[in-house]
Formats: sequence, C-alpha cells, structure tokens
Amino acid sequence: MPRRGVTSDRSPHMNPAPSPLTETLLNKVPQITLAFWVIKIMATTVGETAADFLIFNVGLGLVVTSLIMSALLVGIIAFQLKLREYVPTSYWLVVVFVSIVGTLVSDYMVDDLGISLVTTTIGFALALTATFLAWYASERTLSIHSIFTRRRELFYWAAILFTFALGTSAGDLIAEHFGLGYAVSAVIFGALIAVVYAAYRFGVDAVLTFWVAYILTRPLGASMGDLLSQPTNNGGLGLGTTGTSVLFLVTIAGLVSYLSITKKDKIETNATATLSA
Repeated sequence: MPRRGVTSDRSPHMNPAPSPLTETLLNKVPQITLAFWVIKIMATTVGETAADFLIFNVGLGLVVTSLIMSALLVGIIAFQLKLREYVPTSYWLVVVFVSIVGTLVSDYMVDDLGISLVTTTIGFALALTATFLAWYASERTLSIHSIFTRRRELFYWAAILFTFALGTSAGDLIAEHFGLGYAVSAVIFGALIAVVYAAYRFGVDAVLTFWVAYILTRPLGASMGDLLSQPTNNGGLGLGTTGTSVLFLVTIAGLVSYLSITKKDKIETNATATLSA
C-alpha cells in the first residue's frame, strides 16, 4: 500500500502493454481498387516469367533459385512487418516475391519431387483452408480491412503464399494436364473471375468473393505470362521471359509510384474501434 501523500503508479484497471503481435497499427494492406487487381495480375505474371528466367536463362536451376528467392522473401517480409502502416512499395514488393516463391514451391514439388498436379492442388487447397480456419479462430474475421496487428498480417501473408501456390498448381493442371493451352486457360480463369464479380455485385459475401478472386487471378496471370513469353511453336506469342518481365515490372513500378504519391488506395480505418468491436 502506498504511503499517505504518495501516488501509486499502478492502477488495477491499467491494461498490460501489448505484445508485438497484437500491437495496434494502421491498416497494412491497400484498398481494393481496379489498380489493385491490375497490379496483382501483373505481379502474378512477373512471378511466372521471373522464375523461368532465373531457372533457365540465368541457369541457376530450380533448387538454387528457390533457396535464393525464399531467403530474400523472408528478409522483405521482416521489413514489411516492421512498418506501422501501408506503404505501397513495400507491400507490392512482398507480393511480387511471394508470387515468385509460390511458383517455385509448386514447381519444385511437381518437377523435382514428382508429386502430381492433382495432389499439389488438393494439398495447397487444404493448407489454405487450414490457414483461414486458424486465422478466423484467432481473430474472428478474414477481412483485409482489419489487418492492423502483426499477428493478422502474418495470417494474411501465409494465406497469400498459399493462394499463389494453389493458383500455380491449378493453372498448370488445367493448361498442361488437360492440354487446353495458355490462351484457353486464360479465357477460362477470366470467365470465372467475371462470375465471382457478378456474385459480389448480387450480394454474395465480400470477404469470400475477394479470396476466391485472389486465388483465380494467380492462374489467370500465369496463363497470360506463358501466353506472352512462350515461343509461338509452344502456343505463345514469343515475347520471351525477359521482355514480358521487364514490360510488366515497368508497368507495376509506374502504378505503385502513382499510388504512393496520391495515396488513393490507403484505407483510413479506426483500428482501435474495430479491434474492440
């Protein structure tokens, strides 16, 4: 008990200091706009073509490329987690590298380990489902408008990684296993995204339609990347992996620079109010 005339620094109602995982930050992800989907699809395409460029053109091979890109991804995500708000350059850099690593993981399991595309597609779907279940059990929401703790952000990036890996396997399964070709695959996934958008406009849950569309943009972008980069005798347009990667990276850089200046995709949310709701 404090002596008379001395004020105690302790209060029975004082909340303990939050841990780094639960500390309230500003929202760490962008608003969903047309620019978001354009950059996302292009980042997906870059992931497909950049992985092929490093493996075949540079000659690093699948294993070495996977190790290098995974190490870089860990470092980039560590930097992203330290930020206290959404920064377009950092966020989209993570997305590009997650796209590359997701592609490499799927390719390694199929090409080097000999696991079938059907098995990897089912496996990544189960892993993504488990991530969503753990995320919801912990946070009671899967909304990307509430990514303002590092724990939620870790769940978010884990889900993003599995969507890229799942999209890669599903896209390859349709394009290669069923022999439909790159152009037909792009049309199929584009049509599926249109159906998801229509469902959203007719009132289907926004969180559900977002994540379904996010998964589908991966094989759409991969099919577009292959269509642009592959030689004409393989069903592509023959632009090459280098030309396609450079073209899309320049476009991504331009859009991200625009968003960094205008801040049009920054979510202004009262994080404290939402967390306590």
